[in-house]
Amino acid sequence: MGGKRVFYNCDKCPAYCCSYPRIQTTRKDLRRLAKHFGITLERAREKLTKRGPEKGERVLRQQHDHIYDSVCAFLDRQSRQCTVYESRPEICRNYPGSSRCGYYDFLSFERRAQEDPDFIPLI
Repeated sequence: MGGKRVFYNCDKCPAYCCSYPRIQTTRKDLRRLAKHFGITLERAREKLTKRGPEKGERVLRQQHDHIYDSVCAFLDRQSRQCTVYESRPEICRNYPGSSRCGYYDFLSFERRAQEDPDFIPLI
């Protein structure tokens, strides 16, 4: 056993964290994704990322979404699951970085208040 106790359940969330417009990638992340897709590092950089706002930064590409307007290109918009979960970037592996997720707390509160376990507040 072991590990820290968490107070959120990603399976009950519509993938809010995947709606962040700036999902940063490192060179190590790109190598992992390149291996996943069987492509070169340069092709992965070109095809899967775009320039971020910071100098030299690469962020994951986005796709249109019916809930959050745009989400990570690797999110399956029907199942709300990551399609590259085993190869996902480090920033995704570490999210939310604590035992609580602020969005999940908010979502849980709204679902209780609306008496609807599937309610998704539009942001």
